[in-house]
Amino acid sequence: MIPDRFVLAFDRALKTVLGPSRSVRPMPGDNQPEAEIDAAERAKAAALMRVNHAGEVCAQALYQGQALTARNIQAKQALTHAAQEEVEHLAWTEQRLTELGGRKSLLNPAWYAGSYVIGAVAGLAGDRWSLGFLAETERQVVEHLNGHLKALSHRDARSRAVVTAMKRDEARHATTALYMGGAPLPLPARLAMRLASRVMTTTAHWV
Repeated sequence: MIPDRFVLAFDRALKTVLGPSRSVRPMPGDNQPEAEIDAAERAKAAALMRVNHAGEVCAQALYQGQALTARNIQAKQALTHAAQEEVEHLAWTEQRLTELGGRKSLLNPAWYAGSYVIGAVAGLAGDRWSLGFLAETERQVVEHLNGHLKALSHRDARSRAVVTAMKRDEARHATTALYMGGAPLPLPARLAMRLASRVMTTTAHWV
């Protein structure tokens, strides 16, 4: 008989990759009018939002994988809470993609599967390393979002509001993980994470 936790994990995977996501919080920038931006700016914003959406698919998988193998109940709760907020980010980026006339990355199933395995392995390494992995992931995401804020048109208030709210949540996740005892990752691990992130963001920009 298949354990319940694996059934739930499969259900979350299907919902993340195939189903529409829903947010408890209002979508940031929802009260802002749609900006009058040209076709090139709109296409660029859609590509950036597709990258962010793919990143949130990865985040869901990473944190669900880590929570599956976490040993400490507090670490598991921190990872689960982070994953819940990432669902909201998934919903925000999905809605903004639709508004911009864009589409999701065609490789989302692959992003999810690969990230889930990485997350589960990080969890098996121990809670200190798992939380350290969470903190480093979020730190790199904040850097990535800063780049998007520079690239987005200043007139595109709706997209900028989404990215800004995501950045605030990600920074809080990193701080929480370190506060709970996350260990700083060695340089080779940080560089490997950065390389993997670059492959995903570059590919998702177009595919």
